[in-house]
Amino acid sequence: MTEKERSGLWWEAFRREGVKIALTVVSLTAFLLIWWGFSIYLDSIGLRYLPSPDEVYNAFIISAIDGDPFTQLPLINHIVASLNRFVWGFALALAVALPIGLLMGASKYSRYLGMPVTEIMRPIPPLALAGFFFAAFGVLYGPIITVFYGVFFPVLYNVMFGVRSVDPILMDAARTQGASRLQLFSKVILPFTVPYLMTGITIGLGIGWMVIVAAEWIAAPGGGVGALILSTYTNGAYQYMFVGIISVAILGILTTSLSRVLESKVSQWMGMK
Repeated sequence: MTEKERSGLWWEAFRREGVKIALTVVSLTAFLLIWWGFSIYLDSIGLRYLPSPDEVYNAFIISAIDGDPFTQLPLINHIVASLNRFVWGFALALAVALPIGLLMGASKYSRYLGMPVTEIMRPIPPLALAGFFFAAFGVLYGPIITVFYGVFFPVLYNVMFGVRSVDPILMDAARTQGASRLQLFSKVILPFTVPYLMTGITIGLGIGWMVIVAAEWIAAPGGGVGALILSTYTNGAYQYMFVGIISVAILGILTTSLSRVLESKVSQWMGMK
C-alpha cells in the first residue's frame, strides 16, 4: 500500500468519526433545547413537574456533595448500593442460565424436561414476583433475586437458541477431522454461541436496571437509585428525581458498553475476529 493510499484511508476514517461526533453533538443539543423549552412552557402554565436541565445539573452537584435532601446520602452511595445489588443478581443469573442454556440447546431430552417449566415462568414479569422474593429472601437479598429472575430468561433462551443454530455442516466437518466431544464444544459450539450469549446479556442488562429500580421502591436498606427516585417523587423534589433517572441511564449505558467490549475481547480470544 502506497503512502497516498494510507493517507486516504486515514482521512476517510477521520471523516467518518468527525461526522459521527458532529451528529452526536447536534442530537444531544437538540434534545436539551427541547427539554428546556418544554420545561419553560409547563412552568408557565403552573405545571412544575419537569425541571429544566440547569436545575437538574445543580441537583446533581448538591446530591454528589451534600446528599439528597431526604435521606442525606451522597449520590455515590445510592449508585454503589444499586450497582452492588445489580451485579450480584446479574452474575448469579449468568452463572445459572449459561450452563442450563448450553445443556438445553445440546440435548433434546434436557430441552423437553426444562421447556415446560421455563415457558410457564418466563411470561411472569419480575415485578409480579418481587413481593414474594422480598418475603422469602428478605430486604437484603430480595432485590438481588428479583434481578436474577429478570436476567435469567433472556440469557437462557439466547444461549439455547445459539447452540441449536450451530451449522450441522460445521459439526460434521469437525467430527470428520477427529474432534472429540470436548473439542466440538470448545472449538465449534461455544464460539458460535458467543454472539447469542452477548445478545442475551445486552437484553438482560436493560431488564436488570429496570427491575432493580422498581425493586428498590419496595425496600432498599442503605439507599439505592430506585429509593432516591421514589423518595424525591413522593416529596415533589423532581429535580432530584431526575438525578436518579439520569444516573440509571448512565449506568445502563456504561454496563452495555462494557458488555460490547467484553464481546470483542472474547471473540478475539476465541479466534472469531
